Order: sequence, then structure tokens, then C-alpha cells
Amino acid sequence: MSHSAHRRTAAATALALAGLLTAAVPATAAPGGPPASAPGSPASAATSPAALAAPDIPLANVKAHLSELQSIAGANGGNRAHGRPGYKASIDYVKAKLDAAGFTTTVQQFTSSGATGYNLIADWPGGDPNQVLMAGAHLDSVSSGPGMNDNGSGSAGVLETALAVSRAQLQPAKHLRFAWWGAEELGLVGSRYYVNNLPSAERSKISGYLNFDMIGSPNPGYFVYDDDPAIEQTFKDFYAGLGVPTEIETEGDGRSDHASFKNVGIAVGGLFTGASRTKSSAQAQKWGGTAGQAFDRCYHSSCDTTSNINDTALDRNSDAIAHAVWTLSAGSTVPPGEVYETTGDVAIPDNGAAVTSSVTVSGRTGNAPATLKVGVDIKHTWRGDLVVDLLAPDGTAYRLKNSSGSDSADNVITTYTVNASAEAANGTWKLRVQDVAAQDTGYIDSWRLTF
Repeated sequence: MSHSAHRRTAAATALALAGLLTAAVPATAAPGGPPASAPGSPASAATSPAALAAPDIPLANVKAHLSELQSIAGANGGNRAHGRPGYKASIDYVKAKLDAAGFTTTVQQFTSSGATGYNLIADWPGGDPNQVLMAGAHLDSVSSGPGMNDNGSGSAGVLETALAVSRAQLQPAKHLRFAWWGAEELGLVGSRYYVNNLPSAERSKISGYLNFDMIGSPNPGYFVYDDDPAIEQTFKDFYAGLGVPTEIETEGDGRSDHASFKNVGIAVGGLFTGASRTKSSAQAQKWGGTAGQAFDRCYHSSCDTTSNINDTALDRNSDAIAHAVWTLSAGSTVPPGEVYETTGDVAIPDNGAAVTSSVTVSGRTGNAPATLKVGVDIKHTWRGDLVVDLLAPDGTAYRLKNSSGSDSADNVITTYTVNASAEAANGTWKLRVQDVAAQDTGYIDSWRLTF
């Protein structure tokens, strides 16, 4: 980078940049990555007003459901597998609880491996039918065991969250739908049948699907699906509030029912405590438990009983389910104050063509705000040479700065406010910068959008 006599002192530049970052956020998100929340802002203190109302899910209630599923397996050959009587009895148990709580339940039948399978769908009355938030878990076990962690744990956590919705008589902005899938262990058969039989108009109404498969592993990790940024951030925020670190889930990616939704373009997310992979020393130091041992030594085995559950993991994840359901059904998928930022340098040619830097926004609903904040950090030796525009996803240009021969200072480090309410929030936004005069050079250092 070239220097000139016009350059401000490094101290002044650092001071200006520090002021901008204080007003913005130190955590960053790469283009297309998850948004970052400003510490201490209303968004980070409480993801939304509804998040404050999310109840504590009683662990005893979740474990009571697991005990019932264990009893069902014990009375039906030791499992709750697809096509076996233990699975149908499990469906009947969950359906009875939901019917009594005021849900509208539907049992969907399908055929797989020559046997009848069942999905259970439960709708909570009210909410915008054009914005449906779903939470689900597979209810079937493998044939070799009762399947208490895999996946009685997720099924029980989702069930108790649904019952908590009823107890609270929740009236969310979005329509709530809960689901328990059959024949997941045979290749996501039930969830794929459900999605494939939804008309495209109905698919488009699903704003997000949350999946919970194995949330009580006995040697647990705390894994969050790396899928939709807004859903991912909701779970990360919950665990940050507990002071529990999380990692991105990789072991079962694509191996559970969220894949059926993701494959047709529906936003997905979820939680996982680990299966047959081994917990590392670093993970044991971070989460406790035993290094060198599988997260679940009884994975797909006869010992996957109610004794194969870590109560702390089950409790935390059940509360996380409720937090996500309350938060993400409350209206805007992403709260105000969310920041999307890119920090990749883009060189600005001297007296040359315009260049752009992109930020991808996803997971939001509706249009951008009338007070969209555009934080700009451009290093340049004569800022009067620069013309700066914000380009909306549809290409509409919003002028942020004109060139001026009398503006002889260095750098553009400031925040602009743009009325972008006519623009869809989601999409790729660009900062366009052109140097229209000779002899000075620079680069786009970083820029951010704050919704």
C-alpha cells in the first residue's frame, strides 16, 4: 500500500477504527457465515422478547417419557423398530399426550421394507400458517435395542417442549408444528416421505425445521448443526448463556431427518451429543467426561437403555429446544441488532474501475429495515477520490459517499444509515467503491451491515 503526505497519523486512524468497532461488534462472520451479535446489545442480552418467556423444561418430565418408551420396548421384544409393535405403541403414547394437550394430530402412514410405517404430526392452533416452524425427532429405534438415547432422548425432549407450549398456551407469531418420524434408522424414510408428499406451496411455508437426534449421550459433547445461520446462532446463544462451549456437528451430518428438509431448500438446524466417535482429550477438558471413549458406547446396541442417558446433557438440550421454539416462532427469524460482516481486503485501483465486496444475509424474514446501518472501513490515502455505494441484492444502488476534491483526509471509517425497507433482507449485498482521480490508492478493509 502506498503512502502520501495526506495520511493521518496511525494513532488517529486507530482511534477512529476503535470507535467504529465499539459501535459495531468484535465478533465477525464471513460472507455467508453465521451472523455475530454485539455483546451488551439488546439482541445479545435476550435474543427476542419471546426468548425471555421460554420455560425451564422439567428434566423429570422428560425422563418420565423415556421410562414409558423403555417399558414399551420391554413389552415388545426389546425394541421400538420400524414395523415392530414397539414402534406403533410408541406412536400411540406420544399421540395420546399431544391429543390431551390440545394439539391437532395426524398419523401419516407409509410403507418401507414391506411393513407399514408411521409419522406423527402435531399442530398447535394459531400462528401465521404461511410461516411454519417445525421441530422433530425420529421415534424409531434399531432392532437391536430399545433406543433410549437414539432416539428416545430427542423424541422425549421435543414432546415435553410441545407440552410446555400447551401449558403456557403460547400464541407465537409463527405456526408451530412438531413431528416424530418413523423408519429413520432405515435411511430417513419417514421424514423423506413427509417432505416428498408436501405440495411445493406447503414446503415454501416452512420457515425452518429443527432436528433433535441423540441429545443425552452418556459421555456427551455439545454439538450444533452448521446449517442455517439464524438457527445455528440461536442455539449458540443459548449455550453461551450457560457458559458451555459448543462445536460444529460433523459426525452425523446428513444422517438424520434434517437432511430430508435441507435437500429441498428448507432452513434446518439442530443439536447432537455424539454417537460412536471418540471424545478427544481437548473435548473432555472442555466438557468433562472420559477422553478416548465414545460419546455413546451403547450406540445401536442393546445397552441403549434409560441407564445410557446423561441427565445434564438431556436437561440442557431440552431447555435449548424450548429456547429455540420460543425464540424462532416469535416473529423475525433473526433479532434486530444482528451484524453481518466481511473482513476480506479488496484493492481499489487508482483512477480505475469500480470494485465490490460482498456480504451474504440469510435466515431473515421480510425486508431490510428503514434504518439499515452500513459500517465502512476503507483505507485510502485521499478519500476525496472515492465514490461509495451500497448495492442491494436486486442491484439497486444506494449512494453512501460522493467524490470531493476538497476532502483531503485519509480513509473512510464511518457508519451510514440507509432506508432499505424496499429491499428483501436476504441475499448478497455489495459495497461498491470507485477511485475517480489519480495518484492515491487504497483498499476495502472491512464492512458490515447491522439490521
